[in-house]
Amino acid sequence: MSTPVSSAVPATNPGRKHFRAEKFDVASFFFTGLTGLATFLILAILAVILLNVLINGWSGLSWRFVSTIPKKDFFDPATTGILPMIIGTSIRVLVMTIFVIPIGVITAIYLTEYAPNTAFVTRVIRAAVNNLAGVPSIVFGLFGLGFFINFIGKNLDKLLHSSQPVWGQGSVLWASLTLAVMTMPVVIVATEESLKAIPHGLREASLALGATKLETIMKVVLPQALPGIMTGGILAVSRAAGEVAPILFTGVAYYMADLPHHLTDQFMDLGYHIFVLSTQSPNIEQTKSILYATVLVLLVLTFALNFVAILIRAHMRKQLRALH
Repeated sequence: MSTPVSSAVPATNPGRKHFRAEKFDVASFFFTGLTGLATFLILAILAVILLNVLINGWSGLSWRFVSTIPKKDFFDPATTGILPMIIGTSIRVLVMTIFVIPIGVITAIYLTEYAPNTAFVTRVIRAAVNNLAGVPSIVFGLFGLGFFINFIGKNLDKLLHSSQPVWGQGSVLWASLTLAVMTMPVVIVATEESLKAIPHGLREASLALGATKLETIMKVVLPQALPGIMTGGILAVSRAAGEVAPILFTGVAYYMADLPHHLTDQFMDLGYHIFVLSTQSPNIEQTKSILYATVLVLLVLTFALNFVAILIRAHMRKQLRALH
């Protein structure tokens, strides 16, 4: 005989937990909205700046403008060009990158992998890096003039018995080295954070398999940290591309009738050219279109250099994911 099944359902289940709705957090809602508003304002200001430059600079932009070497009077919109400025800016940024990334990465590897955190030398180096990041850019220009040109350059001319100043004058090389010193803290900090993000288990596994510390760093740690290193390089390029003060005393020229052919040559620069157009033009309304067009070209060039670095970083990340 089967036992009848009761159709009655218990009103309450003693094993079930009852959750009450959480109380509305006014403070959390307020600060979340505040951060969202701040983000929106930043994006809105950036959009307004870019839109203003695009609207005012588009009329002065042409193929002749970006591919012509200007005459000495480059305030005439009908005849001026900015090809030497584009070449000069690109060269100094690329040369700076060649110098700053290896030195910055080596310094970050020493601070992260070798130097004891409590050692006096480590504290001095970290303090120097932090202080270097806060130095005004004009001070770097004076440093480049005094150290690279007057000290190293002039002594090289004496050593090589040069009748004419070759190294003891402003040039692409000294301007790029000055910018490398200025942007080095950015690369060091970004590389350090990238190295610290690599799990210690990878280092221990490599050492356990018989690899030396140097082999572990070169073959295990650095490949994993390359995307972060590239991020530091992107930030360095972004800061250096528009800087004018560090190159005022170290190599930029008001006017050159030819393009630079050697690292010891002076160069024209987009940032300095914008400064000249905005402060020394006899008719600011006449040069307004080429001024905004030059700003637009500088922004496009900076974005292009960053975009290339971003593509390289994305390719590295894709290769790292394929290895896992």
